[in-house]
Amino acid sequence: MNWKRFVPPLLAGGLVAGLGVALLSPARTATTGSPLLGQPAPAFSLTSLDGTPVSLESLRGRPVVVNFWASWCAPCRAEAPLLRELAGRQSEGGLAVVGIMFQEKQEAAARDFIREYALAYPNLRDPQANTAIDYGVIGIPETFFIDKSGVVRHKDSGGLDRARLNAGLAKIGVSGL
Repeated sequence: MNWKRFVPPLLAGGLVAGLGVALLSPARTATTGSPLLGQPAPAFSLTSLDGTPVSLESLRGRPVVVNFWASWCAPCRAEAPLLRELAGRQSEGGLAVVGIMFQEKQEAAARDFIREYALAYPNLRDPQANTAIDYGVIGIPETFFIDKSGVVRHKDSGGLDRARLNAGLAKIGVSGL
């Protein structure tokens, strides 16, 4: 058996695997790098699953956490309890938490997700993904931290844990969990 003929396919496979890991890993853990940082957050006016219209303009003067998610996304499920806890701190004129569904094909699945995690903040439809495009969303979950003046101060990709959530909140002047 000639072992030399297996070397090129093994090398090619190793190269492809290495490139795959390198390309996918930053997207899961990136907390910087958005061209929106330091820029006004893109405006949106969307409708929640219960039919309530919500616009970014209506939240002006409040720090806002915007989370792009989908029911089929495992990291979205992992961070949902933290977002629920954070949303429990919302008050009139204070912090606002908003979820925007990303490529959610089945509205019933989104409703089940919201019910399962008892999410009491608005979760908005983005049917043509125009808002996701405006925010440069390339994968989910992605969370944007917007200060009281409407400027994006922090972005987190790949699923929040308490430390990463608190890092984003600090950048918009909100005390951590």
